[in-house]
Amino acid sequence: MHHHGYAWVGEKAAFDKEGLRRPPGEQPTATSPEDVRQRHRQAAAEFPYSDLPPLQTAHWLMKPASLVRGTWEEPKEAGEWVGLQLAQFAPRFGSIQDAEATRLVLLVKSAVERLTWGGDVSLGHYLSGKVFHSVAVVTCSPNRAERHLPCPLK
Repeated sequence: MHHHGYAWVGEKAAFDKEGLRRPPGEQPTATSPEDVRQRHRQAAAEFPYSDLPPLQTAHWLMKPASLVRGTWEEPKEAGEWVGLQLAQFAPRFGSIQDAEATRLVLLVKSAVERLTWGGDVSLGHYLSGKVFHSVAVVTCSPNRAERHLPCPLK
């Protein structure tokens, strides 16, 4: 078991496009409504290559290996990376409470605990303006939520 880190910063409007954050799913039939067929075509073309955070954290494993920002064998190392991500963006957090040092330490501690038992971690914060910051660590080989998803780096 190992862990992959992912980070994204972008406009909240892009983050809010949930259709682009879902994998395509099953192929629609010839009798499916046109909007369903169109949504499937768009998701099949864009989801696998988009750097937008997926709605389900484990679905990061469906994205290209080039989006992996780090890989760690130990949960503590992955947690340290999460801490660095949070510290880097904390001065820009939209909420003063979210940037409080004690809160950030507790988030990292919780992340390490979750990764230790094979869970995934996904955190997000609004930044000043209309910007969103997302950081995730996904347990790989296997992932508890999506055991069938292969490691993107193999």
